[in-house]
Amino acid sequence: MSMSDPLGDMLTRIRNGQQASKSAVNAPASKLRANVLDVLKREGYIRGFEKVTGAAGFDELRIELKYYDGKPVISQIKRVSTPGRRVYSGVSDLPKVFNGLGISILTTPRGVMSDAEAREANVGGEVLCTVF
Repeated sequence: MSMSDPLGDMLTRIRNGQQASKSAVNAPASKLRANVLDVLKREGYIRGFEKVTGAAGFDELRIELKYYDGKPVISQIKRVSTPGRRVYSGVSDLPKVFNGLGISILTTPRGVMSDAEAREANVGGEVLCTVF
């Protein structure tokens, strides 16, 4: 059976892995997921990720989670735009997460980027998720 929201599944795996204090979690690989993880790594929310071959022979992304003083760095990660309800935002309407302490991840014509990078590049797009 195919998955209806692959990105939401990866975010849930990250959330569950941090609640269980795991050092790393695996998720099926795709370009969009890798681009979102690249933004999370650049912004300092995860240690890193790598593409590995899973037990069934399919490519997987191994995501290394990050903790500070025993607590997860990501306290909240939430999907905004879902397959049933897409949320788009112009550059002037980009949401601020917790008054600028968190980030929004968007997909734009110039690729997947954080809200700060989108403001700097003066582009809007689809708001994928928020991270705090």
